[in-house]
Amino acid sequence: MTDMTISAPGLIEIAEHEGIVPAPYVDSAGVWTWGIGHTAAAGAPDPARMHRAMPQDIDAAVMAAIYQFAIDVQGYVARVNDALRVPVAQRQFDALVSFDFNTGGIHRAKLTAAINAGDPDAARHFMGWLRPPEIRKRRTAEMALFRTGDYTANGDAVPIWRTDGRGTCPGQRRHRGNGRGLDCRRPVRAPQRRVGADPRRADRPGAGHRRPAPRHANLLIPRRTAR
Repeated sequence: MTDMTISAPGLIEIAEHEGIVPAPYVDSAGVWTWGIGHTAAAGAPDPARMHRAMPQDIDAAVMAAIYQFAIDVQGYVARVNDALRVPVAQRQFDALVSFDFNTGGIHRAKLTAAINAGDPDAARHFMGWLRPPEIRKRRTAEMALFRTGDYTANGDAVPIWRTDGRGTCPGQRRHRGNGRGLDCRRPVRAPQRRVGADPRRADRPGAGHRRPAPRHANLLIPRRTAR
């Protein structure tokens, strides 16, 4: 067991993979979801009970989603800490949290077993989780982050996606397999750049969450490469 937390660049990296959906929608598994992958299983608020329409104030919705995401991700931080038996670098921990946030497979993955066994090429096992096929880009970026600390392998922008106001993303593709998938195809606006971006236009949208963001959840600092 390790005792680490995710870095601010690591939080941004996951947000870049996930994108931000400012209104609740039904995901590819039929689960009501909002913001940056938030579901009722993670706790309040329950997306199924949230107002369905796209918010008028996108910036406020984005900030609410960031706050919720910073809370939700702590469960995955705890899972990765529990699964690891050897020390890892910050960049490696961040990559593993991203992997588990997407797959929920940290405790059963060959990747984890290889890391714990001291395999110097353990990162190759990121590519053992490639369902649906569209997830390959994310696995490749996570593998690059684990190996090199390159937080820009997935680009440097967070997409914000539109719903139809009734729980559906137009053009959403439904995937099966280990790993959720969402492709709304109609951005609310151009993806928001992380470096030098307006702080209010950073990550995924949400609505009505009033708890303050944890101190570690400052997603507004410039991206740095962590080694």
